Amino acid sequence: MMEEAIVVTGASRGIGLSLVEHLAGEQRKVIAISRSAPEHPIPAEFVSIDLADAASARDKLNEIGSRYTVTRLVNNAGAPYPESLDAITLENFQAAMDINLRAALLCTQAFLPAMRKSGFGRIVNISSRAALGKEMRASYGAAKAGLIGFTRTCALELAPAGITVNAVAPGPIATELYLRNNPSDEKSLKAVSSRIPMRRLGRPEEVAAAISFFLSDAASYITGQVLYVCGGASVGVSSL
Repeated sequence: MMEEAIVVTGASRGIGLSLVEHLAGEQRKVIAISRSAPEHPIPAEFVSIDLADAASARDKLNEIGSRYTVTRLVNNAGAPYPESLDAITLENFQAAMDINLRAALLCTQAFLPAMRKSGFGRIVNISSRAALGKEMRASYGAAKAGLIGFTRTCALELAPAGITVNAVAPGPIATELYLRNNPSDEKSLKAVSSRIPMRRLGRPEEVAAAISFFLSDAASYITGQVLYVCGGASVGVSSL
C-alpha cells in the first residue's frame, strides 16, 4: 500500500512554504511543488514542476501519483500579473489564466482517481480577495474569481464521492511576492493597513492555519465554501 501524502503547489515561499512547515509540524508527509527550489531546506519532498507547461506538468504529477496516494491537495500556485487594463496583452492574460486557474485543473485531475478510489479527498484552492475587484489586477482577479467558480462546481460534483472542495481567499499578506509587486515603503504599507479593518497586513501562517482546517477531518461537512483571510477587507469596499 502506497504512503498517503499531501501535495502543495507554489510551495517554495510565502503562503505555500508556511503551509508546508505547518503540515510538517503535524507529522504529515508533504510533497512540495514549485517551479524554483526553495532557498533553504524545507520539511517536505520537493518536486520541481512548471505548472505553466501543461504537458510536462501532467507527466510529473502522474509520476507523483504513481508513488503516493494523494488524498489532500492544495492548489496554491499563482502569480499576480499587475497591469493596467489598457496594457494587458492576450499573452499575459492567458499566462495569468494558466498559472492561477488551469494549474488547479491539472493538479485536481491528476490526483482525483486516488481520491475517488479512497472514498475520501480534500482539495483547497487558493483564491484571493482580488477576485472581488482590485485596480491593476484585471487578469489576476478574473482568474481568481474563476477559481471560486471552479471550486463551487467541483464541490457539487465530488461531494457524493466523499471529496470536499473549498477555497481560501487571502487579502494583503506580508509575503515576498506581495512586497515585490506592491509599493512596500513604510508610507505605502501604512496607507494599505489603514484601509484594512484590522489595520495590518496578514501573516502567511494565518492563511496556513485556515488551509489546514479545510484539509482536516474536522472540516468533513464543509464543501464549496470560500473563506476570506483578509482582516475584514472583503467586507468593506475600500480600494486596496
